[in-house]
Order: sequence, then structure tokens, then C-alpha cells
Amino acid sequence: MIKAMWNNTIIAQTSDYETVDGNKYFPPGTLDMRYFRLSETHTNCHWKGDASYYDIVVDGQVNKDGAWFYPVTEPAAKNITGYVAFWNGVKIVETADA
Repeated sequence: MIKAMWNNTIIAQTSDYETVDGNKYFPPGTLDMRYFRLSETHTNCHWKGDASYYDIVVDGQVNKDGAWFYPVTEPAAKNITGYVAFWNGVKIVETADA
């Protein structure tokens, strides 16, 4: 089981995830959507596709573009289509929970 934590709050948790380029990607249904706000930021990865971002908002604090995902991927990254990864201070914690 892994958990994504920011501002002392669990914002996502799962035992079913993908690891790509050292990042753990969470299935979209494992996010606590109370803490996510779609951002207008977009970037491109030549082999994964166009990324969209979420701002993470916890207790009035905003982590701008703290999470990203690929709504549509290139074929080589099909396993992470829609999955969400984190950065910018979000901690990924592994636990013994099942």
C-alpha cells in the first residue's frame, strides 16, 4: 500500500499502482477528490503524451500543479492512462496496510 500525503493529509492511497520513470502513478479512483482542483497547466512528454495537472488544496493551502496525469497517452505509456503522479512536496509513503 502506498499513500500520497501533503500538508499532513492523505490525499490518495492504493495498493494497485504503476511505476514509470521513478514516479508512482495512482489510479484515478484512489484520489480523495476533495483535495484536487484541475489546473490550466499542460506539458508534453515525447513518449507519454500531453499531461494535465491538478492543484492540490488542503486546509486553504495550495500546491500549484502538485499532481499530473495523462488523459490520453502514447501507446508506450498506455498503462498509465488517467493515472496520477505527484511532486512538489507531496510525500509518497509505503505502508504495511493491505
